[in-house]
Amino acid sequence: MAPEWLVQIIDFISQPWPWWVGGPMIAFIMFILLYFGKEFGISANFRTMCAADGADEMNEFFKFDWKSQGWNLLVALGAVFGGYLAAHYFTAPGNNLAHVSAATVESLRQFGFNYEVGQVPLVPDFYSWEALFTLKGLLVIVVGGFLVGFGARYAGGCTSGHAISGMSALQLGSLYAVIGFFLGGLFMTYVLFPLIFR
Repeated sequence: MAPEWLVQIIDFISQPWPWWVGGPMIAFIMFILLYFGKEFGISANFRTMCAADGADEMNEFFKFDWKSQGWNLLVALGAVFGGYLAAHYFTAPGNNLAHVSAATVESLRQFGFNYEVGQVPLVPDFYSWEALFTLKGLLVIVVGGFLVGFGARYAGGCTSGHAISGMSALQLGSLYAVIGFFLGGLFMTYVLFPLIFR
């Protein structure tokens, strides 16, 4: 059995944290990165991994000092493991991550998603191997995935790179990219999503 002090620490960490705690923590990390002249972004790691695996021999885009980006790979790895640890060991009873608002569940049902309150995993059943071989699945998973990857590369970064790192560095291009992300998300939600799923 865990010591009482450890249980208290876990209970403290496991409580829901408000935005005014998370926001300043992100800002603090960004100040540190800016101080050391680093720019954070998740999608940049794909280029780094490709270059490390020898893609530099096939394309000029991958010819750069990928070893200098090792820190960014560790950030991405830390995000994966941190999320896993938080979901499996630091989630308080009754604060299940699968809790989604009733309004969201109802919206999903209107589009034909078989989604229930408290369902685990959080992803609706549409995202499956069986659904992949349907026209809707091909459009959403394959074409959508390609467009996300292409868009992140064409924009010079993903949402984390532009919205968190780029805007904290006061880069005007990042502001344009974030505006584009939001407009694209709204267009998908209110125009394309109903066309695909109704």
